[in-house]
Amino acid sequence: MSKSPKKHLPNKSKRTAQILIGLLLFIAVLSFKIYNDVYGVNVSNSEGDQYVLVRTGQSFETFIDNLEAEGRLLNLASFKRFAFVFKLNEKLKPGRYVLHAGMNNLELLKMFLKGRQEPLNVVFRHATYLEDVSGFFSRNLEIDSIQFLNMLKDTVFTNQFGFDSANLISMFIPNTYNFYWNTHALHLLGRMHHEYEVFWNTTRKEKAVKLGLSQQQISTLASIVQKESNKYDEMPIIAGVYLNRLRLGMPLQADPTVLFFMRDTSIHRVLFQHTQIASPYNTYLNAGLPPGPICCPSIQAIDAVLNFVSHRYIYFCAKPDFSGYHNFANNLAQHQNNARKYQKALTAKHIH
Repeated sequence: MSKSPKKHLPNKSKRTAQILIGLLLFIAVLSFKIYNDVYGVNVSNSEGDQYVLVRTGQSFETFIDNLEAEGRLLNLASFKRFAFVFKLNEKLKPGRYVLHAGMNNLELLKMFLKGRQEPLNVVFRHATYLEDVSGFFSRNLEIDSIQFLNMLKDTVFTNQFGFDSANLISMFIPNTYNFYWNTHALHLLGRMHHEYEVFWNTTRKEKAVKLGLSQQQISTLASIVQKESNKYDEMPIIAGVYLNRLRLGMPLQADPTVLFFMRDTSIHRVLFQHTQIASPYNTYLNAGLPPGPICCPSIQAIDAVLNFVSHRYIYFCAKPDFSGYHNFANNLAQHQNNARKYQKALTAKHIH
């Protein structure tokens, strides 16, 4: 009696089908994961724009740690996997990057690999000393404040722009500027010098020549006007007072210049004892303009000097109503009367 053949084929076919199905499922899951790693949303739609700073020389590990600590991404692990595939750890570029809501890993990777950082508007309004300038830009850009300050005080750098350490501050015209966050200090100085040259157009230069003053002297006088009043409509009148004094050879006797060299913010009232301190910035003891500006004068203050109001006033004193405006006089007796009223108002408010 012959034996019936074993039925191997159906079982073998079943196992093959199971393996094939498993393989297809694996490929499907893997494909979905790869797709999700590449195109899945990885920046929250509810957070709005977020900013990431990558410092010059910063390691990829620190970059990842910062992303994790700040909770910038929804799935940091997927970004890391994708980043390593395209060697972002070797190609990461410094800068200030904006993460838009809904961005995926592909968009993020392209942005970081190509260094597509977001420029920012830097609103530079005011500075009294070079320390203020270096401090301001170090807070807004990737610039070391101490190194930048040393550069500002180094004649090697200042002379190439036509300034010295006393008048360099006038090169920084208060305005809004567009910068990349990792702008180098040298490029910053070059940019500010360019903006200074643009600001001093032919019209402004011609007005300065008519006054018999250099651009830097105009800025110095404008800085005094700036410190005397924040009333734009009064600035041209105050500028006229100081120009009258310069023409007559009188000392400017500007209290803000005394406060500038004393560097004491607790002084609210300039007294006789303060005006007797020796300093090239003491406009009570020295005739003419001080060595340089006592702040970064605003565009309005510079234009107030260039477009001064012509009059006969040689004195002015703050009004006793503390409105910020001044009483003007063309003789000493009238000025002394105005000064007494103001001093009385200060005493009444216990301002010493």
